[in-house]
Amino acid sequence: MCCCCPSAISALFCLWVQSGCNKGSVAGALTFFPPEPALYEFERRDKSGRVLGHNEEAPLDEETNENAENDEENTSVGEIRSPDRSGPFEAPATHGQTKEKIKSPFEQLADQAVERRKRSKMRIARDSRDQKAGVSYRLLLDPRLQVPPHEDGSIHALKIPSPGGVYVAAVLYSVPPSRRSERTRIIIYSHGNATDIGAMFPLQIVMAHSLDCDVLVYDYSGYGESGGVPEEASTYRDIDAVYEYVCREVVNQRTEKIILYGQSVGSGPCCYLAANVAKQKKALGGMILHSPFTSGMRVLTPSRLLACLDIYPNIDRIKKIRCPCMLIHGYLDQEVEISHGQDLHKAVPDEYKRDPWWVADRGHNDITDGPGKLAEYIRRLRGFLESLERL
Repeated sequence: MCCCCPSAISALFCLWVQSGCNKGSVAGALTFFPPEPALYEFERRDKSGRVLGHNEEAPLDEETNENAENDEENTSVGEIRSPDRSGPFEAPATHGQTKEKIKSPFEQLADQAVERRKRSKMRIARDSRDQKAGVSYRLLLDPRLQVPPHEDGSIHALKIPSPGGVYVAAVLYSVPPSRRSERTRIIIYSHGNATDIGAMFPLQIVMAHSLDCDVLVYDYSGYGESGGVPEEASTYRDIDAVYEYVCREVVNQRTEKIILYGQSVGSGPCCYLAANVAKQKKALGGMILHSPFTSGMRVLTPSRLLACLDIYPNIDRIKKIRCPCMLIHGYLDQEVEISHGQDLHKAVPDEYKRDPWWVADRGHNDITDGPGKLAEYIRRLRGFLESLERL
């Protein structure tokens, strides 16, 4: 479904009205495509170390169990009404017609929203109970993934609490003590819209070992092991929660050690957080934007009929950042034209501009693919990190 054709615009408008004029519901339907099934899972273990079944509830003591039951009764998730099947999108019955019918774009988007909220409610309840029971997690990857050696580092599978009872799934890869120093930084990686923690893990290992940085990759609400529903607002809550966790548990409030990395849609939460940190007059180590966009709706359609639904105003927020910023974009990008990255680079305050990397023969998702490309990618990132040392 092309998002600028008349039927799609009609479907989007109807979904917007049906959701109570909540642009987040529309943005979520258009922007976020969590891999199904996910390319990883978290193995759950109770306090004794026993592996729990996928749907098995962790044991609670009597008092904790009573509190958990009360919490579950009070847990609520925002709802979107199911479409009225007798409404204007109902196809007229014809002689011999079967019960199966092709759903309209509106019905497809509305059904997707309903399913996402059902999943969210179940995940919130389970994660809340796990937290009370002291459940720990271990990363299990899809066996099809090719993962480089990583025996000397440590892997931490996390569920980070965020507002609304949602827990954000994250994997923190820490470089070994022998390679740590006072200058060791951490990269918070916000990935693209059609990937997850599992798919990003091989690159996470390469970045950590090549740059001597800790790297934390997290999944947006509604992705993988994260609870919640994928919407613009939820990605802001996600990155806020991750940032606060890193400040508290990893860098001991030394925020200048934090580097934000946003790929594609991940540029949205990164620009949001960088602008907020600047507003609070706190330090931030730097930000790298990889195949970013100036704003969400401008990527989907040039039509301004949907301007009211625009999300992630990166072009406005990047002007407010107060940290070094590097842009990476491929000239052959057919999903987000390179002009988006170039416009963002121009908008970065001059004192925070760093050399961009405009990649001549690469597109949206293949910057590191091909002979020598991964090595060049690492060299560019290392150069950016070294530029921070000269500040």
